Amino acid sequence: MREALALAAQGAALGEVPVGAVLVQDGRIIGRGFNCPISQHDPSAHAEMVAVRDAAQALQNYRLPGVTLYVTLEPCSMCAGLIVHSRIQRVVYGATEPKAGVVVSRGQFFEQAFLNHRVLVEGGVLAEECGAVLSEFFRQRRQKGRADG
Repeated sequence: MREALALAAQGAALGEVPVGAVLVQDGRIIGRGFNCPISQHDPSAHAEMVAVRDAAQALQNYRLPGVTLYVTLEPCSMCAGLIVHSRIQRVVYGATEPKAGVVVSRGQFFEQAFLNHRVLVEGGVLAEECGAVLSEFFRQRRQKGRADG
């Protein structure tokens, strides 16, 4: 999760919402990513999506069995679907996302009976630190908005 936080900081430095993600297999990081939809002009470029693409290329496989995703923020519906389709075994997230998170906040996506893959989930890992990074980013953005206005 510390590596995911470092990646979130890289995104923040580019003006992106600071969310970072890493994929780990057998104790080794195989994929890294941070939010970059603004800079990449790609609405799907969430941290999880970028990290999964990185890992899939590294493994030369569109399936990622036995892999754990560490992400600083509770996944959204798009990313939750990606997690299932890529067959990620486990998701560990930091802060909850009350507006769009679908693990516990706005629904329990991974518990849906129609899914053909089950994902193990652990939330709240370094939650305060992950949440603080986001709060600080948006606080600075609001202050900048007032100064520019």
